[in-house]
Amino acid sequence: MSLPDFLIVGVPKAATTALHAALQLHPDLYMSPVKEPKHFLTDGGPPPTRGGPGDAQTYREHVWRRADYEALFAGAPAGALTGEATPFYLYDLDAQRRIRAAIPGARLIVILRDPVERAHSNWTHLWSAGLEPLDDVVRACEEEERRIAAGWAHFWHYVGLGRYGEQLAHLFTLFPREQVLIFRYRDLVDRPAETLDRICGFLGVRQGLLTELPKENVTAHPDPNPLHRLLSSARRRLPAPLARLVENLLQRRGRSRRPLTWDQRRRLLPYFTEDILLLQEVTGEDFSDWLGPRTRSGGLVGTRPPGRYQSRNGRPAAPR
Repeated sequence: MSLPDFLIVGVPKAATTALHAALQLHPDLYMSPVKEPKHFLTDGGPPPTRGGPGDAQTYREHVWRRADYEALFAGAPAGALTGEATPFYLYDLDAQRRIRAAIPGARLIVILRDPVERAHSNWTHLWSAGLEPLDDVVRACEEEERRIAAGWAHFWHYVGLGRYGEQLAHLFTLFPREQVLIFRYRDLVDRPAETLDRICGFLGVRQGLLTELPKENVTAHPDPNPLHRLLSSARRRLPAPLARLVENLLQRRGRSRRPLTWDQRRRLLPYFTEDILLLQEVTGEDFSDWLGPRTRSGGLVGTRPPGRYQSRNGRPAAPR
């Protein structure tokens, strides 16, 4: 069998594409040629065919057949560790269970980003692509439950994707803490050489060979004007090749991504406050900087001696 030795399991809009590109350059590692195969998001069958704007194309990209998934790693050189990056695996609890059943010894890499900033970046990505119909991230988050009920794909779950405490609490019922590496997005962006060395050490390959993070998925922010609405409406109805042309046009017309205002952040924080407190219990680390105005603080998430905790909302206890 050709199943991966390690997985980048989370989270979307936290430089997972750039990390995949960086790890591709390491001679001891082999990353899947498809960056995001999404194999464990389905239970051995094809993904759904309905969803939100653009979801049909996303579902066609799933490498859901086991033979096709294994073929992604068949070209690995002898002795190289194999890996892939699907940042939705952490969010999807069924995917976590499937990974445990198929690759119980897998090493898992988790990048955590301030959940409000992550949600805003996620929304900006879809807005700039002409897929998000709402021109305000707060309003888009308010629509999340209705979108989930309508079957919109994971990438539309701006709030749910950022509830890392719940996700990690579940993950640690399946995998021992020593198989999971957790660090912050800002560590990878601000201190790439140090963070890449930590990842290589966790994987057991040579350190000191990777020092930079490639620029990937840099998103522009088109203005919400009539032309954007017209192009976006057209983009959502076009077949994939033409839709990509329209998306590129929207990107060229866009300005640099606008930061969140404090008012927007204040209105989004209640979605995540309880989960951030749970995340601190699960990891034993301080994430209180995420509970106020945006800062760039925060170091590498470390380890804590083995123990048990009782969830605030009745979930089963899990190793820290």
